Amino acid sequence: MNVRRVLPRDAIPSVDEPRFSDAYDGDGDDMVIAVAFADPPRAYPVRYLQFHEIVNDALGDASGGDPIAVTWCPLCGSGIVYDRSHAGRTLEFGVSGKLADDNLVMYDRETESEWKQSTGECIAGAFEGESLSVRSAAMLSVREFRESYPDGVVLDPPGGESEAASDDDEPVPIDYDAAPYGAYASGDGFGLAAHRGEASRREWTGPPDLDPKTVVLGVESGDDALGFPVSRVRAAGGVVRATVGERETVVFATESGIHAYAAPRHEFELTDAGVVGDGTTWDPNTGAAADGRQLDRLPSRRLYAFAWIDDHGPDAFHRPASLD
Repeated sequence: MNVRRVLPRDAIPSVDEPRFSDAYDGDGDDMVIAVAFADPPRAYPVRYLQFHEIVNDALGDASGGDPIAVTWCPLCGSGIVYDRSHAGRTLEFGVSGKLADDNLVMYDRETESEWKQSTGECIAGAFEGESLSVRSAAMLSVREFRESYPDGVVLDPPGGESEAASDDDEPVPIDYDAAPYGAYASGDGFGLAAHRGEASRREWTGPPDLDPKTVVLGVESGDDALGFPVSRVRAAGGVVRATVGERETVVFATESGIHAYAAPRHEFELTDAGVVGDGTTWDPNTGAAADGRQLDRLPSRRLYAFAWIDDHGPDAFHRPASLD
């Protein structure tokens, strides 16, 4: 693992007192990290997260309730929600200014331990070798979030200054209409060098049918981990089933995203009318059936293929049998 400092600590400011409302000042196609188990469901726009990377939130009552960290690494395209309760303590996370294999390194303000965002593993400090627990979340567009969760709320623009808004290491006032990672997301390279327009020192070692920035949904169970590339799931008809550890998993890939649920015994098929199975239709974005049943969304990690390889190696991708 290559760990290096690229920015001063907190040059990218975490959001520590998030506020929410019914309004959103951006486009309906903007992507959000949706936390459906909150009451009401909450959406955290990537448009804001690219300038902050971490939101320390607490669901429930004012005394702390259910503390979570909503995290986003723009270089790795990794959106992951973690439980902030660990080893009997509630941790608050900040942006360390370091990268581990081009991935955000978080630090907790209680012990100053450092944590790799894509894995949730503590790589230095008091909790070294321990890992945070992943919580269930989904990547949706604002429009899909509104349709799926009519009573849901959206993070208000946090404001302030961020290095991500600057041309150098000094934070400047944030303009949320800017897209500092837009060229990187659509370009060919990957990692920090590609973002900075420098010659990449990294080579793609993954499967030839995948791009380094192919979106992957990673599901883990015990010591087993399996990454589901969105391109492969779509090529297999939009629905795949697999066993991860002892966990039977079904994955849906639509034009807008990819979602993993605990698989029931019956089969599914993606049609023009949506996902069909066991005599009814199912919403792939929420796991809800027209007859009132509900699939259990699995805790998962949404990230680019190169970051999944960094963490699990080139053989940890699911390949549907129908593609062989």
